[in-house]
Amino acid sequence: MKTMKKLICLGMVALMLLSAAACARAEKPVEPGTQQTDGQQPADDKKPDGDKDMGNEDKSKYRVGSQVSDAYVDPSTIDTVPEDQIKAKGYEYDYDSLTYELVWSDEFDYEGRPDDTKWDYDTGASGWGNHELQYYTRGDNAEVKDGLLTITARKEKKEGAEYTSTRLISKGKGDWLYGKFEIRAKLPYGKGTWPAIWMLSTDWNYGGWPNSGEIDIMEHVGYDQDVVHYSIHTLSYYHSIGTQKTATSKVKGASEDFHVYGLEWLPDKMIFTVDGEKTFTYEPTKYKSTPTWKEWPFDKRFHLLLNIAVGGDWGGQRGVDEDIWPQTMEVDYVRVYQSPEITAITQ
Repeated sequence: MKTMKKLICLGMVALMLLSAAACARAEKPVEPGTQQTDGQQPADDKKPDGDKDMGNEDKSKYRVGSQVSDAYVDPSTIDTVPEDQIKAKGYEYDYDSLTYELVWSDEFDYEGRPDDTKWDYDTGASGWGNHELQYYTRGDNAEVKDGLLTITARKEKKEGAEYTSTRLISKGKGDWLYGKFEIRAKLPYGKGTWPAIWMLSTDWNYGGWPNSGEIDIMEHVGYDQDVVHYSIHTLSYYHSIGTQKTATSKVKGASEDFHVYGLEWLPDKMIFTVDGEKTFTYEPTKYKSTPTWKEWPFDKRFHLLLNIAVGGDWGGQRGVDEDIWPQTMEVDYVRVYQSPEITAITQ
């Protein structure tokens, strides 16, 4: 019995010694550039990929087990954006205290064609980058009467196109940097209609589309009745690569009633509205901590466009109903306001 007790005691002492040795090995920190596998250290040319090109940085603090954490960023690989290239940051203003003054408007309180001191036209049947089917005429499809501007899309042939319509532009006659825009309109309906109230760069300072930006205050495709879209397009965010920043809302009676489609364009954000209710806000710093012109080309002047497209990559996605024409977009007014407070901090 004494011999058995002695053997048990010796066994327990051996186990305690083995446990202490194992703990000592576990507590020994893994040296940078090594991987703990079966007690073997890899040769210098077989270091884990995560350890390459990290200089003299103490990388042990970035380890998760035997790997370098993804949280590690090599400072030499970071592209520093020069301060003068950062956009939509550094503006200080009290949003709730902003005031606005009317600086441009068309109330359509006259008759005939749209006021040529305020409006011009894009014309032709080029497909307009979206394989659209209409020919845009110079005023033949736009009329002002009874206090309304009416843009009419018709099924009629013109210079190879099967439809005609109008694309009104304020370029050179109404161009603005920042402001509040309100357009009260009633939209067309039916498959194949694609009305839009939108803005483009006047001077294309950052290059061709989408570099210099696009602002879609209202878009509607007839196959998806009463769903209104609000979007921005830039070099980083545009529909052709599926990155555009956009939102939709249900606007009941969009083709039966007038609604006010609005944009408040500030030096660091854009706020879209319908009948005064916010529907979408684009704030580039929510997507990138240091935006450049690629995310915010909206520090240059833009102009307004009003049009009805027919068919095209989006408007004609579910075909074109040949029995619904003519179709009209009626506009009650276009009003542009600017804030003295914003003008003061951006000049």
